[in-house]
Amino acid sequence: MREELLALKERVIEQIKIAEQPSQLEEVRVKILGKKGELTAVLRGMGKLSKEERPVIGQLANEVRDEIESALKDKDIIITEKLNQIRIKKETVDVTAELGKSKTGYRHPLYTTVEELESLFRELGFMVVDGPEIETVNNNFTMLNFPEDHPSIGLSDTFYIDDNHLLRTHTSPVQIRYMLDNKPPIRMVSAGRTFRYDDVDDTHSPMFHQIEGLVVDKGVTMANLIETLNLFVKNLFGAEVETRFRPHHFPFTEPSAEVDVSCFECLGKGCEKCNFTGWSMELLGCGMVHPNVLRNCGIDPEVYSGFAFGMGIDRITMIKYGIDNIRLLYDNDKRFLEQF
Repeated sequence: MREELLALKERVIEQIKIAEQPSQLEEVRVKILGKKGELTAVLRGMGKLSKEERPVIGQLANEVRDEIESALKDKDIIITEKLNQIRIKKETVDVTAELGKSKTGYRHPLYTTVEELESLFRELGFMVVDGPEIETVNNNFTMLNFPEDHPSIGLSDTFYIDDNHLLRTHTSPVQIRYMLDNKPPIRMVSAGRTFRYDDVDDTHSPMFHQIEGLVVDKGVTMANLIETLNLFVKNLFGAEVETRFRPHHFPFTEPSAEVDVSCFECLGKGCEKCNFTGWSMELLGCGMVHPNVLRNCGIDPEVYSGFAFGMGIDRITMIKYGIDNIRLLYDNDKRFLEQF
């Protein structure tokens, strides 16, 4: 067995010497030193040796293993250094080469609008709050007083991840999270991406952006809501723009309303662009927070009241910049962004 071990060592050392790649060294290591390696197989035969021979052969076997491992390590260092030198030569960069000036990007109008909206609400005393885009069904629907048979809960309208989680359909769940963690008075807005199953056309996309606001305090009334939104609209579009509140229904507010803004071309006088109505478009939805929503969040509706509102940031961006197709906001076309 002594001769067998010495012969194995010499053969392996020669294989290591001619190796040129780390993979070849690894192949030798596994073949010789692995659990099913040749050295292991030789050592299994030690049971046939006498008591006097076993310690001698055992010591020799350990020496052989150590020499092979040392040779593998030394050769690995040599190969690595050689490969590094080859790579350095291939990757050499001529720092004197004239590569031309790098081009700076352009601020996306959508995120410019987000920053402008958040800034306006900060000036009105609101705190900007963020929340996750993957929400629980409870936060997205149940806590907001949605009935179980509401169409938005169906698979045809909403992107579900599993039975309990979905891509949020609005930013209202951020309001729920904030009310659960904070006591009134509350004054916050939250902007971000939302997702609904919708066909893509000039004005619709399955992913879009919303900003929603919430105020909860003692003595909050519909008059406070109207005044807040009027201030916001005039700061955003100009002092000459008027608003119109129309009754509507939302599960999470009662009473509820939709808000229209006067035509930007004729300032309410009537023209072809507004079909001579004097009104441009529906801008947002709003209302007084439903008592059930307050109760769900541990807030007593007999003591506190509040209002909430929400609007599409994509729509506002399209109005402000004269964009007629929502696809342009998501095409990542540099030619489009260069205009802004």
